Amino acid sequence: MLERLADTLPGVLRNNSGLGQRARRTQLTLHVSAGPKTATVHFDQGRIAVEAGAKGSPDVTLMATTEAWASYAQALPPVGYQSLNGMMRAGFLTAKGNMLEFARHLLLIEEVFASVRPQAERAAATGTTVGKPHIEDIVGRYLRLDLLGRPHRIYFEEAGPKDGIPLLCLHTAGSDGRQWRGILNDAEVTRSFRVIAFDLPRHGKSSPPAGFERECYQLTTDFYVATVMAMVEALGLARPVVMGCSIGGRVILHLALRHRTHFRAAIGLQSALVADPGRDAILRDLSIIWRPDVHGGDAAAATVACLIGPHARSADRWETLWHYSQSGPGVFSGDLHYYSEDGNLGAAEVAPLASGPCPIYLLTGEYDLSATPVLTAELARLIKPRHFEVMQGLGHFPMSEDPQRFLDYLRPVLERIARAE
Repeated sequence: MLERLADTLPGVLRNNSGLGQRARRTQLTLHVSAGPKTATVHFDQGRIAVEAGAKGSPDVTLMATTEAWASYAQALPPVGYQSLNGMMRAGFLTAKGNMLEFARHLLLIEEVFASVRPQAERAAATGTTVGKPHIEDIVGRYLRLDLLGRPHRIYFEEAGPKDGIPLLCLHTAGSDGRQWRGILNDAEVTRSFRVIAFDLPRHGKSSPPAGFERECYQLTTDFYVATVMAMVEALGLARPVVMGCSIGGRVILHLALRHRTHFRAAIGLQSALVADPGRDAILRDLSIIWRPDVHGGDAAAATVACLIGPHARSADRWETLWHYSQSGPGVFSGDLHYYSEDGNLGAAEVAPLASGPCPIYLLTGEYDLSATPVLTAELARLIKPRHFEVMQGLGHFPMSEDPQRFLDYLRPVLERIARAE
């Protein structure tokens, strides 16, 4: 691994002006230890140099076994080794030193270090061309409604027949409904389903309520459930299917518990009773995503990059991260209040779902380090869903990081729901 650092890192910025722009603002020294050996990596305002041995006083020291670094350096690394942050989260990598400075430049460091992997340059290729220009069938509109006594302006997109089975899609924390455009554009799904994806208040194109500037935003279970039910009522959706990912995958459980007869079925992506907080302090202290001396959007994208599977096309991976980089101040951290505290569920609380009238289907990504397959399997053991499957090669954002791979798992579930199995 250390030899690869010396071979690849000094030239990684040569043909990547995006990384080069980030690097021009970076002055950082890292010690990288692989077992008994150490290398020093200098980021010096647009230049990267690698020296053998521990040279100078580092800002941060990264320590892992030789075997762990070998797993990280594979073209398709195993679960937990897909990124530096992922290795820290899984306990395979230890970092110490100035962690605030490390977090400020995490996205740059991740991309630079990933260059040690075979075919890394080919994986960074741009997406395929569109060919003849065409207009997508997705329609976007705004809905004005009151939520818990306050006026809101909610943006939503939809595709599919008006008389199709309503499929209401709920995005992840800190992102928005753009995550679902691969599903909204799938002709096979929209043949039978009216797919609707809306942005929670403060997210995407949905405005915050008047007076938001005087508030500390924290998403709660009651507000989240009330928002979904208000959308169902306002759009006149008769017994819709609700599908959510991450925080959306949690709230489908609350919806099935509180409003079980209102839904034809619930599909949980990355669903779990609680989230795995990770083993490293930089991950437990998510205040990094909202502080005046850190670019919040950049930090948000950096902290979730480790949750994406290594099979994802570069274009899809970066579009997923771009959504996070555009999040409003405090929105992602406010959502995590629900995901990590207010929305947590216990085994006894979800027990009624095992025999409830709302069929539940669970799909979870193999590479998710937050709502892990182990956590979803425990949920499945408790509620006995109609279907539970681990999606190979996918991470925490299956619908946006790899839409086509995800559709291979989703379509059979939707077919079962349409047949009312």
